[in-house]
Amino acid sequence: MRVFFTGGSGKAGKWAVRYLQAQGHHVVNVDKTPSGLDCPELLADLCDAGQVIGAMSQFIESAELDLGTGIPTYDAVVHFAAIPRVMIGTDGECFRQNTLTTYNVIEAAVKLGVQKVVFASSETTYAVCFADGELKPDFVPIDETHPTVPHDSYAISKVCNEMTARSFQARTGADIYGLRINNVIEPDEYAEKFPAFIENPALRRRNIFAYIDARDLGHMVDCCLNTDGLGYEVFNVSNDDMSVDITSKQVIEQFYQGVEIRGEMGADETFYSNKKARKMVGFQPKHSWRDVLE
Repeated sequence: MRVFFTGGSGKAGKWAVRYLQAQGHHVVNVDKTPSGLDCPELLADLCDAGQVIGAMSQFIESAELDLGTGIPTYDAVVHFAAIPRVMIGTDGECFRQNTLTTYNVIEAAVKLGVQKVVFASSETTYAVCFADGELKPDFVPIDETHPTVPHDSYAISKVCNEMTARSFQARTGADIYGLRINNVIEPDEYAEKFPAFIENPALRRRNIFAYIDARDLGHMVDCCLNTDGLGYEVFNVSNDDMSVDITSKQVIEQFYQGVEIRGEMGADETFYSNKKARKMVGFQPKHSWRDVLE
C-alpha cells in the first residue's frame, strides 16, 4: 500500500514506519522535522489545512514524474503526528494542535477518497495517566468499554479526535480505526528503565502497569491496514504482559483494592486489555521486557 504517514519523525512513528516498510508498504513521512529514515518525506505544518490537502495530493519524488501517469493516490493514511503529552508547552496549545491536525488530516483523506485511516489515540483517554492525584479505573482489566472522561488537555484532545474520526466515518463510510496506544517502549529502554519498574511497581500505576513495544505497535498498524470493512473502531494497544515483576493478584492487592475485577486474570496478564485487537484485526504482539531482563 502507498501510505501517507504523519509523525514519522517521532519516537513511535519511526518504528511504525520501519515496520511498515519491512512489510512492503511504500511509506511517505509528513512531519515538521526530518526523520532520518530511508523514505520519501515532506515537511509540512499539519495545523494548516491547505498544506495538509496539498501534501496529500502532490508528487513526492522524482521517480513518480518519470511514470507519466499523473499524481499517484494513497491507499491509506496513518496519523501519528501530535504533541505527545502535557507539560511540554501550554495545555491549550497541546489541545489546539492535536485536535486541529487530526481534523485536517482526516478531512483531507476522505475528501481525496482514501478509504483507510488509522490514527493514534491514547491510554490517557481513560483518565488514569495524567490525573491530579491517584485515580483508579472503574474496572480492570480496562477494555474499550471503559468510560473516557479525561482530566487533562492531551487526553481531552484524544477523546475529541475519536469523535472527529467517528463523525467523518459516519458521513463517508471509510474505515477509520483509532489506536489507544499504551506507553511506547523502544527495545533499548528495557535494560535502561525496567529495573526500576521491577524494584518499584508503583512507578507504573499511571500507565495501568502496561506497555507497548514499539515494534509491536508497528505490527498493530499493519494489522489495521490489512483489515477492511470495520467502519469506525477503537482498539487498546498493549503487550500481553505487565511491565512489572509481581503477579496480577499482587497488583490488585496493592493498587486496585475496591476496583471491580472482571474475570480471572493470568499471573502476568496485562491490565490494559488487548483482546479486541487480537480478535478483530489479528494483533499478535511478539516482544516482552522479559526477553531482555530474564
